[in-house]
Amino acid sequence: MPQKSKNMSSYGARSGAAAGYMMKMPPLADKRAAAEALCSTCSGPIYSQGLNTFKVPMAMFEVNRAKVVQSMLEQDPSAKGLILLEGGKQTTRYDTDHEPVFRQESYFHYLFGASQYSDCFGTLSLPDGEATLFVPTYGVDVATVCGASPDFEFVKVELGLEYVYDVVDLKAFVEREMKRLDETEIESSSSDGLNNEEKKGGGEPATKSKLYLLKGLNTDSGNFATPASFEGIDKFRDVRDDESLFRSISESRVFKSSAEIDIMRYTNWVSSMAHVEVMRAAKPGMMEYQLESLFQHHTYTHGGCRHMSYTCICACGPSANILHYGHAGRPNSRLLEEGMIALLDMGAEYKCYASDITCSFPISGSFTDDQKSIYEAVLAAQIKVIAMLKPGVSWLDMHREAEREILKGLIGCGVLDGGGKDLDEVIETM
Repeated sequence: MPQKSKNMSSYGARSGAAAGYMMKMPPLADKRAAAEALCSTCSGPIYSQGLNTFKVPMAMFEVNRAKVVQSMLEQDPSAKGLILLEGGKQTTRYDTDHEPVFRQESYFHYLFGASQYSDCFGTLSLPDGEATLFVPTYGVDVATVCGASPDFEFVKVELGLEYVYDVVDLKAFVEREMKRLDETEIESSSSDGLNNEEKKGGGEPATKSKLYLLKGLNTDSGNFATPASFEGIDKFRDVRDDESLFRSISESRVFKSSAEIDIMRYTNWVSSMAHVEVMRAAKPGMMEYQLESLFQHHTYTHGGCRHMSYTCICACGPSANILHYGHAGRPNSRLLEEGMIALLDMGAEYKCYASDITCSFPISGSFTDDQKSIYEAVLAAQIKVIAMLKPGVSWLDMHREAEREILKGLIGCGVLDGGGKDLDEVIETM
């Protein structure tokens, strides 16, 4: 394809120049400071679903990249090489040509913000944090159905990245960059006055560049993040590191930047308003799936949230006995009846940032005395935990206080018998 040739030649020009000299990148701290400034004013490239939906500064992902690179260097100040991640793949439904709506892999999205591009790879160089995205291009047969291949210059500007190339260039890029990083160290040593005999291995770099891949356990699901793979990656088996990146990126994602907190506030606001709309509409004679449908409609129509954070749980009456109701075999299919309590656990996501909200209310509009007692016990636990919530407080301590408040409520309304013991004694015997 003409576009493909054009983009490959631009990579060749860059790599040829790199053989002669190394382009000077801004220091990592300066890159992060500049990105944070853009985030604070919502300047530079912006993501939005249009109309009045939230504007996400793409500089937020530059901050994320800087955090991860900084964390890697804190683990090992001499770390150098390439961080390589593989993005999410567009799948089809079983043996059909139906394509489920694409959702980017979360770690890849955290670093590159490429929520709309499937089947990509991305690299970050160490120690300078230079970001490169590799996106696929298509032949005429695919383009006729799905539209033209991405324009690389447009993608670069849209996402705020240093470089964007065709995914077919990945192997050559990795080989060249790993070699360049090793040669840069040798040249640096020479400029410091060291001769070959003083260098480890007589011309070999003191520390070989590594290829850092993502592999680690998700303790909630029991699944592992899958390391990136491409034809020819075995060449780097001796310098492959499958451990360092997962530690750094997982820890970095725990601590949210101001820009990330803003988008999470927006997502939770959209989901909260949707929950209110569902409460207003719910009444006996409806089906649980209609509550799910109303929530999805509101969050997408008014918030631009195409994806849910998880499968909606619309558990009414005895359905709430199943923690993850709404999944296969329990598809939100119960008829709402007078006197039921609705327990709705639903949250939308925007630009891959999630919300998670659970609320309960009476379908008929008012609680019975027993329902009110249980509701108030849970509410008391929530208020207690929110009051405790601050830096330095253990999650386990908050969990125990929540249990204590709920237990107090259950004993108070007669659901449980304390046996004449005070609350602390009852807790000790549990």
